[in-house]
Amino acid sequence: MNKIAIVGTGQTKFSKENDDVEKILFESANTCIQSTKNCNSDDIEGVIVSTNNNSKYLGAILSETMGIQPKISHSIEHLCSSGTNAIISAYAYISAGLSDLILISGAESAINPGQILEWDKSRGDLEHPIYWGSMLTKLHKTKFQTTEEELAIVSAKNHKHAMDNPLAYSNEPRTVSEVMNSKQITDDLRILDCSRSCSGSSSILIASEEKAKNISEQPIWITGIGQKTTSASFTKNILEGIKSTRTAAESAYKMANIEPKSIDVAEVHDAFSVCELMAISELGIVTDDKSGEFVRDLFNTENRMINPRGGLIGAGHPLGATGISQTIEITHQLQGKSEKRQIPNIETGLIHNMSAAGTSSSVMVLKN
Repeated sequence: MNKIAIVGTGQTKFSKENDDVEKILFESANTCIQSTKNCNSDDIEGVIVSTNNNSKYLGAILSETMGIQPKISHSIEHLCSSGTNAIISAYAYISAGLSDLILISGAESAINPGQILEWDKSRGDLEHPIYWGSMLTKLHKTKFQTTEEELAIVSAKNHKHAMDNPLAYSNEPRTVSEVMNSKQITDDLRILDCSRSCSGSSSILIASEEKAKNISEQPIWITGIGQKTTSASFTKNILEGIKSTRTAAESAYKMANIEPKSIDVAEVHDAFSVCELMAISELGIVTDDKSGEFVRDLFNTENRMINPRGGLIGAGHPLGATGISQTIEITHQLQGKSEKRQIPNIETGLIHNMSAAGTSSSVMVLKN
């Protein structure tokens, strides 16, 4: 199998402003290309845009504004996991020999309506994500005796990590007490248990092995990929766990020829506090009944292994950009470029990105 690497990265700050999608796409893509050596627009053979606002011909628009005339150009929409799905699609194009270098750019504006799955009538009045987030939380608390404090620790930890991320939506510290006393929005969710939709854009370049060695001094290799969609309908999803994540992780570990204990750092999809606890269990990092204790230990020891950039809760969640931003963080960690967030002596990182109550998940393993 062809080796494929991440060779360039670029991001904008995530913010509450209603930024123009075309503008921030250009900004992150331009920064991404400038982060490489010996790369110009003529070298790029594919442009894929990850967004939930997919009615604007954005692949072609970004190509034109960047001065690129690619063989491959289109947009990908898959709710919250659009970003990782776009990266995996680009990986497939390069692996198939259809391209040697592809730009993947994700963007969203703060007012994007893509967070509501209107098609699924089974959700009834519960179409907004906060309702399934509340259900997941209630089930986890009941089944594993997860405490309110353990859930609050997830949010407090990720807000603390985001303080050292200059591109994060929030750089405000939040104590466990502040999270537990924040506004109640359902019986089981508080406002600080939730990630926030915002504006932002993230871009990466991925390349074949030969091309990667020519344009990057420190390529990061994509060694494992897993994807799984179990349903779209809410009622067909098993809320006690995230089967799609477990299946995707198994595929990614097999492809990378590693076990979960090899993971040194992970970006996981914490759309709500409970999602981080569920994800680290389904990824095999810890068992369900120990997930709250595990995160408490990370928080108390200031260990940044999980969500070092602040996760979705701290960094913000511009849907189309999120999976790409997660991938950039793991790339920078493996390159030793994460500054105050840097975790020492790491070799293997993981990205977990999911959609719609975990009905779909993508997992990637990266190595330096």
